[in-house]
Amino acid sequence: MAVTAEAILNDINAGKFAHIYFLQGEETFYIDEISDLIPEKALNPPEKEFNLTVVYGKDADVITVLNHARRFPMMAERQVVVVKEAQQLSDIGRDTGRKLLEDYAKNPVPTTVLVICHKNKSFDQRTSAAKAIAKAGIMFNSKKIYENQVPTWIESYLKSKGSGISPKASLLLTEYIGNNLERLSNEIDKILVNFKDQAVTIDEDLIQQYVGINKEYNVFELQKALLFKDRLRCFRILNYFNSNPKANPPILVIFQLYSLYSRLLIASEIGNADRKSLASALKVNPYFINDYVNGLRNYPVNEIAAALRYINQADARLKGVDSGSMTAESILNELIYRLLG
Repeated sequence: MAVTAEAILNDINAGKFAHIYFLQGEETFYIDEISDLIPEKALNPPEKEFNLTVVYGKDADVITVLNHARRFPMMAERQVVVVKEAQQLSDIGRDTGRKLLEDYAKNPVPTTVLVICHKNKSFDQRTSAAKAIAKAGIMFNSKKIYENQVPTWIESYLKSKGSGISPKASLLLTEYIGNNLERLSNEIDKILVNFKDQAVTIDEDLIQQYVGINKEYNVFELQKALLFKDRLRCFRILNYFNSNPKANPPILVIFQLYSLYSRLLIASEIGNADRKSLASALKVNPYFINDYVNGLRNYPVNEIAAALRYINQADARLKGVDSGSMTAESILNELIYRLLG
């Protein structure tokens, strides 16, 4: 069974360390979190001066890393060797480099904690080196989470810091940042730093103040206005978008609208489900289900299907198909007119 980031972090916080950590994958947040926590928990401050070694892949090869790993700690129980950007090690993708890693993994130095951060690229799990590392320590694959998992992640992240977030504020962060956990954590921390050790519940006002997402004119409010067919509200938001195209790129807006009408189509197929079941099927917070219920009143199935066609056409135009002289903003404007009927 694949090891989780939470399990690894729990063991580290409990003072349980593996001989080798091979951290790989697209989601760099957990790679950084694990590799930063290990030296903090494995060494006390005075020990770090002589027993913490940080190697950068672009400046080294596998044998250089292993020479550090084979040293013994100085006046400490253990030493920590952290390899950052290990995917750039000159020979890690070659048979020679993999063989060196395999040999070390079969006989690791018990007083060394070797942490290899192999970001964005995967190390071939079929190799004997990968199997030897997994047997001797931790082979962790840090995958991107799905976008529908982001609100839960945000709540969990804030809970770990003794704070919380309103459903609407969570959706705003999700809509604008997506599943980039590093960016999400940075934006959340940017808010929390203003409250020091105080518990805080992040709302739309704080999002606007510290992250810069306008609480009235954003994709979420546009979606809501479309579900209610509030023409005046839609055009006000659209005017704001046209004035701030960099903050509201039409391609991202259209992507979110496709998700909205896709969920609305699913809701129409479910029929008379209770709100809790509908929220589960749509993978949205129950707080927002009333918006979809109203959307179903305003959009019969044939209009939802037409809306999805309009969105696909707009997406194609943004990519240069039959766009003529239309700008990205004019393509989005036309789409909103067509969605409102």
